[in-house]
Amino acid sequence: MENFQITFLGTGTSHGIPVIGCECAVCKSSDPRDKRLRTAIHIQMPSLSIAVDTTPDFRTQCLREDITRLDAVLYTHSHVDHILGFDDLRRFCELENKAIPVHGSHETLTSLKRVFQYAFDGSARYPNYVRPDPVTMSGKFAMDGFDIIPVDLPHGRMVTNGLVFEKNGRRLFAYFTDCQSVPPEAEEAARGVEVLVIDALRHTAHSTHLTVQGALEAARRIGARQTWFIHMCHELGHAATEADLPPYVRLAYDGLRIHV
Repeated sequence: MENFQITFLGTGTSHGIPVIGCECAVCKSSDPRDKRLRTAIHIQMPSLSIAVDTTPDFRTQCLREDITRLDAVLYTHSHVDHILGFDDLRRFCELENKAIPVHGSHETLTSLKRVFQYAFDGSARYPNYVRPDPVTMSGKFAMDGFDIIPVDLPHGRMVTNGLVFEKNGRRLFAYFTDCQSVPPEAEEAARGVEVLVIDALRHTAHSTHLTVQGALEAARRIGARQTWFIHMCHELGHAATEADLPPYVRLAYDGLRIHV
């Protein structure tokens, strides 16, 4: 579907890669696919431009991908590596003289309002500095002809929102970042999806993220046609990791564009 384009703004974990002060093979790699900014995506729908999360690298990511318009932001959760580019939304407000709808769970919006109080309470000094329009994600909602279904994913003591995109009953795209497992309800919501994007931090166990093996098992149960791994740390070199994966599972990389 050429009118649904996904751009991977970043595919790395909260440190980013290379990691400051690290001399490992991945951090020193010359493979550009091993250079990972913090995880977020941009979705271009037929008439809407949407970001999912605004990382600390958000300005750099938007400049690199020539993103000059945003119509909405969907937040998966409020960890700092997913929200600290929030203030860069001010430029998009200024460019089109409009507020930007900011979607998130009640808990996520509460955190955003606390961290960026000046944006939500109207105390920002300048017109169009940041004009968020908060929208609570509490169930299925529609955007530009697509249905979006938020699903709960466990992430340590936090619950993140996975997102499943459908059109005319066809499950097109599921985005499951920052999760330590995929509960049955989330699996069912994404069952048979065309493209699955899923957290795969590393090979060794972690208390808040899926391992490569855990992500593979979740992808198998969901039955996605194509799966892309994201939120990877510096234990996973791109070429070496992909060599051991089945052909329908690949590692995403910064700047990758796919059409669903």
